[in-house]
This record gives sequence, C-alpha cells and structure tokens, in this order.
Amino acid sequence: MSVRTPAEIFDLTGRTALVTGASSGLGARFAQTLAAAGATVWAAARRKERLEALAAGEPRIRPVAGDVSSEADRVALMERIVGETGPLDVLVNNAGVGSGAKPLHEESAAFAQVLETNLTGPFHLAQLAARAADGRELSIVNVSSIVGVVATAPRGGASYAAGKAGLIGLTRQLAGHWGTRGVRANALAPGWFRTEMNDAMFDDPASVKWIERNTMVRRAGTPAELDGALLFLASSASTYCTGQVLAIDGGWTAR
Repeated sequence: MSVRTPAEIFDLTGRTALVTGASSGLGARFAQTLAAAGATVWAAARRKERLEALAAGEPRIRPVAGDVSSEADRVALMERIVGETGPLDVLVNNAGVGSGAKPLHEESAAFAQVLETNLTGPFHLAQLAARAADGRELSIVNVSSIVGVVATAPRGGASYAAGKAGLIGLTRQLAGHWGTRGVRANALAPGWFRTEMNDAMFDDPASVKWIERNTMVRRAGTPAELDGALLFLASSASTYCTGQVLAIDGGWTAR
C-alpha cells in the first residue's frame, strides 16, 4: 500500500459535500473550508441571497435554498444533488435553531419545532444520503454542541439541549448500523463560538465573563479553530473513526 502525504489525506478534490445551515456563522465557514480543500460543496439554507453571496467568487460552492425542517425540501434537495453531481461523499448536518430566551417552564410548542430542525432533519438527510451512496464511502458529520454533552444552565433551552444530545445518540446508532456499508458517522461538538443565535449573549459582558471563567483557555473560540476538526472528520484522515464525539470547546467539557 502506498504511503499518502498529509496533504493527500486531507484532500477533498473530486468529492461532493452538503452543508446545511450554510447561510451564516459556522455553516458558512464549514462550506468555505470544505471548498478550500477541493470539494464541490452544496450550501443549503433558507436565505438564498446569503448563500449566493457566500458562493460569489468560489465556483466550488453551489447555493441551494431549502428548509431542513420540511420533509419535501429535504427530498428535493437530495434529488437535485444526486441528479447534478452524484451521491454525497460528505454530509454536514449543521442547520439548527434555538427556542429563544424563554424560561424553561414556558417552552411548549417550540419544543417539537426545534427538534424537527435539529434532530429529525439530520436523521432524514442521513437516510437519504446513505441510500444514494449505495455502498460508496460516506462521511456524516453531525454538528452537535457542548450543550448536548453537559448541562450549561442557566444558558440553553431544553429543546435545544435535547436536540443536540439526541444528535449524539443518533450519531452512534448510524455508525453502528451502517459501519459495514461504508458509512462513517461522527459528531462535532463546538463550545462557545459567536453566531447569530447567541449574539445577545456575547454582547452581555457578564455572559462573556462566565464563558471565560468556565473555559480552560479562558476565552471563546474563533470559527477557524473548527477547520481542522471538520476536515479530519470529512476526509480520509478519519477512515477508522466512527461513532465518536469530537468536542472543540477550549476544555469546557473536561472540567
């Protein structure tokens, strides 16, 4: 067997990826990172104008509007991808919503809505991608959170935490059921990174101090600090890694 160089191991040239929730924040960064590594990246989200801006000047990124909480949109999305570029090699289930700033005892109808986007959508997309792969190698990267690993009360709603924890359990089940079919499934669990969803929290000095106090490196993360972990899970560098949760959190969950 020939020895591959580190550059070859992480190279995604010729591979097709889908990143959901790619219109902003970490999702946009994920799409850019995979494209920079050579992949053709389908960037999916509801806000098409943002996706088009993301794809401007980057021919490897293909913007496609869709709502992952809609079963019809999920099916249409996968049919278009398979029809135009073939089965996926990499699926990054990143799309997620929160339940807002309501107190825990007031979360009700929003609970099911959050799970539809954060858990049901990723499961269905994984099913569709695995069926289309039909024995080809497929890497599924489910973007969970430290909120799905440990309690972060008083931050984080019950629906968001349940969805992210469920995503970790789902990851392990997908890995166990589909490991012999060439499908790897792993979860990425970011710590505190500023996104649209938590802007208000990062604008609050007390909250920022809370993050710094409880993180071993005494700061929040920057999006670029997720690049290596994403490429590891998406590429041939992790062919013997499945069913795992990779926390990139500055030591938050190691306390």
